[in-house]
Amino acid sequence: MSEVTVTVRGEHEIRVAPERATIRVSVRAEGPERASVVEHAMRLTEPVRDSITARKESGAVVDWTSTRLSVRAERPWNNEGKRLAPVHYASIDLTATFTEASELSLWVSDVSPWDGVEVGWVNWHLTPETNARLESEVASEAVGVAVARARAYATALGLHDVEPVEIADVGLITPTAAHPTAGMAKLRGMVQESGDMTGASMAYEPDEIVITATVEARFIAR
Repeated sequence: MSEVTVTVRGEHEIRVAPERATIRVSVRAEGPERASVVEHAMRLTEPVRDSITARKESGAVVDWTSTRLSVRAERPWNNEGKRLAPVHYASIDLTATFTEASELSLWVSDVSPWDGVEVGWVNWHLTPETNARLESEVASEAVGVAVARARAYATALGLHDVEPVEIADVGLITPTAAHPTAGMAKLRGMVQESGDMTGASMAYEPDEIVITATVEARFIAR
């Protein structure tokens, strides 16, 4: 046996604590008169916005946004099947990114009882710098696992050298053996990040973020 094609899969996974929490809060008002509903929504939003900017100044919030006022009207039906007078609805959405889960919990405890405030989803995540670094590390480790497996197969066959032919995302390597190209290899790691994004229920003690990488690789063993 002079040479054999070896195709393997390499995986790696790490779990890390989230560094940031981005929360969405909506402020809503409703009533029969459009102008008064708009004014009421703006008035209800002001203390929420002030509480976010205060935490931005203290460093507890690193970034925040506020959408434009959204207004709509509906004509409800009564029990007798008749259309009633229009009801106007106004809402403003705000998002804020906190640096600590404890700070987020305290802020939610403060604003959630306020009139018109609805607390929405929370997205636990990493900073872009940390995420990029960990993705690179995990992808590199996944390739290392693939190389180790290829060498183990080669050793079991009584072969000693393995030469990389192709490394790619899962499913991208063709099912038939490729012709080896000396000194050439393609590297594309499939890295996925999963965090906690919840709707009706929110966890302020977040689970760890899982970052995984999976690659398929083809080698020539001699």
